[in-house]
Amino acid sequence: MKQKAYARAGVDIDLGNRVKATLPQLLASTHRREVLGKVGGFGGLFALNLKRHRQPVLVSSVDGVGTKLKIAFAMDRHDTIGEDLVNHCVNDIAVLGAEPLFFLDYLGTGKLEPHVFTDIIKGFARGCAANRCALVGGETAQMPGFYQKGEYDVSGTIVGVVEKSRMLDGKSIRPGDVVLGLESSGLHTNGYSLGRKIFFEQMKLKPKSRVAELGNTIGDELLKVHVSYGLFVQAALKQFNQAGRAAVVKGLAHITGGGFVDNLPRVLPKNCDVIIRKGSWEMLPIFKMIESNGGVADEELYQVFNMGIGMTVIVAAAKADAVLKLAQKHGHRGWVIGEVARGRGEARVV
Repeated sequence: MKQKAYARAGVDIDLGNRVKATLPQLLASTHRREVLGKVGGFGGLFALNLKRHRQPVLVSSVDGVGTKLKIAFAMDRHDTIGEDLVNHCVNDIAVLGAEPLFFLDYLGTGKLEPHVFTDIIKGFARGCAANRCALVGGETAQMPGFYQKGEYDVSGTIVGVVEKSRMLDGKSIRPGDVVLGLESSGLHTNGYSLGRKIFFEQMKLKPKSRVAELGNTIGDELLKVHVSYGLFVQAALKQFNQAGRAAVVKGLAHITGGGFVDNLPRVLPKNCDVIIRKGSWEMLPIFKMIESNGGVADEELYQVFNMGIGMTVIVAAAKADAVLKLAQKHGHRGWVIGEVARGRGEARVV
């Protein structure tokens, strides 16, 4: 059979349709009862359960995974990137107290490779199922000549909901409150451009080089999945921020691009500073490598990388231990890493 003109130009619609035919099975684990219709329509349908909320506020966020994709290409591993993206987006809305409802993905590539597409979607589905979030749709674009061979880009949009009276806005943060830090799995999805320069240009490592202190290849270490703190946050708000009582959990900051220095001020009142104390948590080996070999000033390291802390939680000092115990119950190691002081809405690492 003669190949179609569009396929000869690089866009194989029939291949795309065959690959997408597997989506219902891949996405079955992410289904929620509020989802209407089926995947593949012009829009995803979600019937919000208004009985659960007096004043529901929808919270949305959109993101990508940056140059972490370069590691996936080099390792030819594509099953974790989707999970990274879902977890990153879940954390971004969790800091406002929102639980995730549904997620949509975008995948752009020069040539659609069926096994790569399937692995990416499996990652999206795994992340959504773990976060109780429905994957209701997405877009796959074949754009020959736009991407380098074997490369692609992904992004995702999440929508969640929070009761208006229970939104976390940081207004109750006071001097004397403490800052808890929850452990990351590594770089998560930020700082990869500098990380790649340090590991591959300065240290002359290859993605598949085994590194003794990591007990892993550098590529596999850099592909470790971005941790989701969403289920812990929902449990903490339910247990510690009950109606009619003073809130224990006062503010959350997802430590992404900008590190401590740029992310913590986003949740601080104008009259409060946060002081983060180096050495108050067990730093992951990969950050020790960056610190020892990068030739980067400490001040910049703590602004580019999470340095082993993926989420910060500002709490009333008297309840710090109780919140840390709950985090541990949800599989997150945590430490008291700083405190709130009078100031001008800034974060300092000392």
